Amino acid sequence: MSDTTITRTVAVASARRRRRKFRPRRMLLGAAGVLTFLLIWEIASRTGIVDPTYLPPASVVLVTMVQNAALTGFWVAVGQTLTSWGLGMLLALVLALPLGIVIGLSPFLQKATRTTIEFLRPIPSVGLIPLAVLIFAVPLQQSLLIITYGAFWQIFIQVMYGVADVDTVAMNTARSFGFSWWQRVRDVVFPTMLPFLLTGVRLAAAVALILAVTAELVIGTPGLGNQIALSRNVGLYASTYALVLATGLLGLVINVGVRLLERRLLGWHQSVRGEAIV
Repeated sequence: MSDTTITRTVAVASARRRRRKFRPRRMLLGAAGVLTFLLIWEIASRTGIVDPTYLPPASVVLVTMVQNAALTGFWVAVGQTLTSWGLGMLLALVLALPLGIVIGLSPFLQKATRTTIEFLRPIPSVGLIPLAVLIFAVPLQQSLLIITYGAFWQIFIQVMYGVADVDTVAMNTARSFGFSWWQRVRDVVFPTMLPFLLTGVRLAAAVALILAVTAELVIGTPGLGNQIALSRNVGLYASTYALVLATGLLGLVINVGVRLLERRLLGWHQSVRGEAIV
């Protein structure tokens, strides 16, 4: 291949990367969807299709959300929710990653734990709320049990999938070269498993936020969910919906952050580069 051809190929690849970074059409479609949703909400409330007392117009809720953003208590609640979410995610990752690798690499452990996993995995996390209240006295600990349980399975299952995707030939080659168990995990298993792990983290991040807000609503752990419950109880419905929207925005920010992390860590992977390997 000549130098001119290589230069042209690199230029085309760079142009494609720039186009992927800036996607105005996708951004416009996303903004149009949000505006359509808000417009339907506004019309439904203003025309009396739904009682505006219990569903204030979207414009009123958005104004309330801006007013809430100027209050210190709102940001304290955001910080409390993020603290529960972050600790729950960290615990889930610390538990699920090594456990998934150890079980995934051992056919015996896979057979021995298969029934237990299939029994425990479908149990809904909110079903553990009575257990969490009975075991722990501190609301944060109660929330962490629920968040960690829900996020654990998302990461654990993806790690198991990643370990199962490891090339057997590569593992046997590493073994024949005298690689220790840890070296095989570090140099063969982990690079193959990383895309699966990050997918699990992305799925778990959304589940963990839902469970964090749910625990705050039901148990009363300080945070956005607790603020939503308090606003609803005193009849501040515009503030209630404003806090719900803030929770949605928080989820959007978390998802974008995890995707950016995924893109940075998997810059070498085909799923991120979007280019066929020739």
